[in-house]
Amino acid sequence: MAWYAYCIAERQSFPELCRHRRPMPLTGVAGLFGNQTFLFPASELAIVVSEHNAEDSARLDQQAQKDHARVIAECFKHSTVLPFRFGTTFEDDDALRRSVRSNQRHFLANVERLRGKAEMHLKVLVDDTCPGTTTRNMTVGQQYLTSLRESASRQRERQSKARALSVQMHRMFLPLAEEITCKRTDSGKMLLDIAHLIDHKTVERYQNKYTSATQQMKECQMQLSGPWPPYHFVHRSGAQHSA
Repeated sequence: MAWYAYCIAERQSFPELCRHRRPMPLTGVAGLFGNQTFLFPASELAIVVSEHNAEDSARLDQQAQKDHARVIAECFKHSTVLPFRFGTTFEDDDALRRSVRSNQRHFLANVERLRGKAEMHLKVLVDDTCPGTTTRNMTVGQQYLTSLRESASRQRERQSKARALSVQMHRMFLPLAEEITCKRTDSGKMLLDIAHLIDHKTVERYQNKYTSATQQMKECQMQLSGPWPPYHFVHRSGAQHSA
């Protein structure tokens, strides 16, 4: 029997596994394509899976992605979870056990590190500081060199502004860890995509800080979602930045 994997959870969070060594149905949670989900015991961990057929691989569409995230979110209500990437499968019981056994120390360390933590997701949209270039009457060579210099200058300015905004967000929200990406949108604005790791018990405080931030930073359009399982922090141990 092949398995589709959703996430790793703590075995102790599911009392029904205490006296069982075989997969047990996870009641009330349907998986991809309406399949029954199971708790697959593996030492101190439980792997949340559902049965997987070869033809299912061709059916992994956008709805399947939503169902994958939904199952993880349901498990997150009961346990610390380490999400698997969408589309992760194991060909049989032995393949699943071998994978968990070979990575068990890593999994347990991440479970310990992320216990009681949640991820909040911020999107910050702001006007670009240097949206475009002006056309000048130059030779092709001059235009090329000037274009290179202007492009490098604009990139440095964008990076400086993105860095200043990310520092400001960090000081306002004080996350335990963060991952930030910055890109220029088709509409000519800069979009900061920010994932913050926080203690789950401080979610309400974080939401209050977000309300204050939207009032203070009128030049920014901000959007908040969460709390989510710590997707961005499963394989990370500290703050991450990329641009």
